[in-house]
Amino acid sequence: MQVTRDFSHYVKAAGPGLQHIDLAVEGVHCAGCMAKIERGLSAMPDVTLARVNLTNRRVALEWKEGTLDPISFIDRLAELGYKAYPFETASAEATEVEESRFLLRCLGVAAFATMNVMMLSIPVWSGNVSDMLPEQRDFFHWLSALIALPAAAYAGQPFFRSAWRALSNKTTNMDVPISIGVILALGMSVVETIHHAEHAYFDAAIMLLTFLLVGRFLDQNMRRRTRAVAGNLAALKAETAAKFVRPDEVSQVPVGAIHPGDIVLLRPGERCAVDGTVIEGRSEIDQSLITGETLYVTAEQGTPVYAGSMNVSGTLRVRVSAASEATLLAEITRLLDNALQARSRYMRLADRASRLYAPVVHAAALLTVLGWVFWGASWHDAIVTGVAVLIITCPCALGLAIPTVQTVASGAMFKSGVLLNSGDAIERLAEADHVIFDKTGTLTLPDLEVVNASGIPADIFKLAGQLALSSHHPVAAAVALAAGAKSPILSAVEEAGQGVRATVDGVEIRLGRPSFCGAEHLVMDAELDPEASVVAFSKGAERFVISVRQGLRPDAKAVIAALQARKIGVEILSGDREAAVTAAARALGIVEWRAGVTPADKIARIEELKARGMKVLMVGDGMNDAPSLAAAHVSMSPISAAHLSQATADLVFLGKPLAPVVVAIDFSRKALHLMRQNLWLAIGYNFLAVPIAISGIVTPLIAAAAMSGSSILVMLNALRARNAARRI
Repeated sequence: MQVTRDFSHYVKAAGPGLQHIDLAVEGVHCAGCMAKIERGLSAMPDVTLARVNLTNRRVALEWKEGTLDPISFIDRLAELGYKAYPFETASAEATEVEESRFLLRCLGVAAFATMNVMMLSIPVWSGNVSDMLPEQRDFFHWLSALIALPAAAYAGQPFFRSAWRALSNKTTNMDVPISIGVILALGMSVVETIHHAEHAYFDAAIMLLTFLLVGRFLDQNMRRRTRAVAGNLAALKAETAAKFVRPDEVSQVPVGAIHPGDIVLLRPGERCAVDGTVIEGRSEIDQSLITGETLYVTAEQGTPVYAGSMNVSGTLRVRVSAASEATLLAEITRLLDNALQARSRYMRLADRASRLYAPVVHAAALLTVLGWVFWGASWHDAIVTGVAVLIITCPCALGLAIPTVQTVASGAMFKSGVLLNSGDAIERLAEADHVIFDKTGTLTLPDLEVVNASGIPADIFKLAGQLALSSHHPVAAAVALAAGAKSPILSAVEEAGQGVRATVDGVEIRLGRPSFCGAEHLVMDAELDPEASVVAFSKGAERFVISVRQGLRPDAKAVIAALQARKIGVEILSGDREAAVTAAARALGIVEWRAGVTPADKIARIEELKARGMKVLMVGDGMNDAPSLAAAHVSMSPISAAHLSQATADLVFLGKPLAPVVVAIDFSRKALHLMRQNLWLAIGYNFLAVPIAISGIVTPLIAAAAMSGSSILVMLNALRARNAARRI
């Protein structure tokens, strides 16, 4: 029976005449893998895009519609040595978790074996210069073999499997010389032990695996913290909508069956599935996805609504302007996908370095063996020298040069209230020379506060707080919190889009819009904060205006000054209204700002700054900020941000202060300096060690010790990243 594979379900439209699919790929560990996959797939006819995301091991593919079967991409990846399958969030997450656990198990086995083999090697080293009997030395060698061989067979699997896949497809990668060096060292050690030689190199092989696994685990663990966040938007997409099929009849239909011009019904508590305009009804909607504003927007005839918005109270009729993949929510998803594929300069350098590493190391080891044989050495001695070259050139120091600094710096940054969400965030943050802030929830605190409570009689304010407890509106919640209200007025009635009312001791009280409370004249006469929202309270003939706003973060002005002192440009891009953004910019001393911007506007501004050669740090919290966070050179979000923004941002800071933004920049600049130092230390080590290994002076054991010493040196240097931040 012939079994066919049909993956057309996973194919999406990517534009006029184009199709798209995302594939999850196993075994992608380095920049060399990325380059090989992209070159191999791009060479296929009619492929217009092949882009690898190393963070989540996904390949994004686009091709001309109707020309290729998705199966051909999976088969091509198999030819390149990689197993691939259509990407699904749940399965990808489970695979990542299992891989991390497997690496940790390998590391544990290798570390345990290293400690035991090293303990057995100490008496052998001392015995070779004293009076140890050959039988005793052989016993210790065989005991070491008994520990090292099964441990290496298990712990070396991440390298052996990767190397085998590469070799079986007639290619090489960085794991090939590592695997050859370990296997040769173990094989030579067994041969030496059988022939009662003084030296065996079990300790060198297992020590090498331990240090390499440390680097690989650190690297993999950091990548796991960043996920494919565009998929998270799926939770906001309603799959169906109530469409009017007749003037008095609605039918629940799939979003794909809705077209511009149709009319849909949006009931309280439902998430909007389309973009459109309200033609009938009145309600309040949560549009924080679009504007970043936490305050609800009054929806009435003529008000635009967007897919992903939540209808809070009343029932609305909406005329559809866009549905399915044409909505603003879908646009945000596409912007996010495109921005996440950006490459850093360091990644491009790694691409070139990784392509050179394997052939250079293989050539050096092979020429060493042949050279020694040519000069009269035995094959045994020549191979031992070649193994020493393979081990001493192991990229352990190079591999740890960056992750160790990242680990130390990220620990120090965590103590200062900053969490890393991306493996190379430190490098990119250190280069930032221009900061773009969102306003609402970023420069301001996420919670609303009452700013004029002292000007309202205590008994009146307490009563307003009790009435506020009967409403779900965020402004009412702020009033209730400020008044310290504990018990609501149970007889209260909420009127959608207006406010809440009740009767207490025969007197009607109201809390809500000024027009609802008959307090319009108070609003017109009062000199109110332009950033504040106004809610009115009435008790019989008495009228009061309560001013509620999101206050600036307590240290925002000092942080802006500190950034400017470091010669870093600062500006505000906000979807909020102009008066509010103007007031915030003046209070903070920021000259450059723009209000009422859309996600696409923010992307355009970032691209404009990039074209000028600037490295942009984007700091935002709203879901509408997600594409610009991803498009910027580096990005940060407060812990109070929407989950999508937190996942997209490279760094997340904790608490109310804004100071972690400056602290993170200081730490990252110090860390980048140490990364460069470590790279030069690793290069210098190879420059000195490789000629010595080729000369035959060192054994594989000494080579492993030298390699370990270089690794320890870069790790000790990395510890200096713990103290870097200056006081604001």
